[in-house]
Amino acid sequence: VGGLSAKIHTGRSRNEQVSLDVRLYLRSSCDTVLGELADLLEALLTLARKYPHAVIPGYTHLRRAQAVLWPHYLLAYFEMFARDVERFQQSRARIDVLPLGSGALAGSGFPFDRQAIAADLEFPAITRNSMDVSGDRDFALDFLYSCSLVMLHLSRLAEDWILYSSEEFNWMTLGDGVTSGSSLMPQKKNPDSLELIRGKSGRVFGDFTSLFVTMKGLPMTYNRDMQEDKEPLFDALYQTSGALSMARAVADSIVLNPPVPAAAAEDSWVVATDLAEELARNGVPFHRAHQLVGQFVLESVKAGKKPSDWTAESLPAFAPEFKPAMARLLSPAEGMKSRELPGGTGPSAVAFALDEAAARLASLRSALEQAANKP
Repeated sequence: VGGLSAKIHTGRSRNEQVSLDVRLYLRSSCDTVLGELADLLEALLTLARKYPHAVIPGYTHLRRAQAVLWPHYLLAYFEMFARDVERFQQSRARIDVLPLGSGALAGSGFPFDRQAIAADLEFPAITRNSMDVSGDRDFALDFLYSCSLVMLHLSRLAEDWILYSSEEFNWMTLGDGVTSGSSLMPQKKNPDSLELIRGKSGRVFGDFTSLFVTMKGLPMTYNRDMQEDKEPLFDALYQTSGALSMARAVADSIVLNPPVPAAAAEDSWVVATDLAEELARNGVPFHRAHQLVGQFVLESVKAGKKPSDWTAESLPAFAPEFKPAMARLLSPAEGMKSRELPGGTGPSAVAFALDEAAARLASLRSALEQAANKP
């Protein structure tokens, strides 16, 4: 090329070129994570459809609260990860802006056609202010924040499944491929994969915090501190991608033991709210209904009675507000039928939600496929 090579850098700054390269890297990284999120969403739906009628206790304060369907529980995590999909799509849109033509901070002194360059590099837009470009790593923080939320949600899911697969809960069994034995105790089957997911979350949070604090006190425009963005970005992608892949493998391996959580629901008083609401539907003021059911539960616990120990004949004997027909609500599966509002755990509502979630996933898959095949 000879002397022509000395002209290549004309009108270009390292600042804008680094910004471009990081954006290209993160644009691809977002697509990678979006694909892995889609895989996990699909695994959750598959696991939900395997046990469509399984009843489990729902918890508040880690205390049995109300009965829910197993698919309803998994759809809660589906919604969390669906929001993560939205976050990565939004992050990608802010990443996907061409910085070339901004120079070091004041813009290029040569009449580049920035729109043409954007089209060549498949950027839908160009940046608006050259000084902002020089000192901007918001798009990198968006990516790190999105990774952090994914890891937060994965950590919560891991905590649930560590508990539910323990001997104390015994709701589910994890596959041998995602567990390990003890170096000393032959009987152990440790949920190492889930514990590592939970542990890796702190590492990704640290990646976000690292760059966030680095950018905190920087004056306009570029400062060399900003080169510290690379390591947290590379690490966050590696850890988040690995954790998503492992979570999908765990979900694929799970075998639910439906009678165990069903018994936990039936033996506890998760039906109390169903009874109180039925009293309210029959004209009893809810405050009074709440007190009455509270007394009913307290006396039952003192007497060692479970909900199934009461009958259509004995229930009204406790208080005249109780009607014989209300005894059906002593079964957790029956009480759920009153929760058919959109977003509730009623069987019809959950069936609709599963179909709607599958349609959203199909739409995401289609968008990812179109993006991958774009010329």
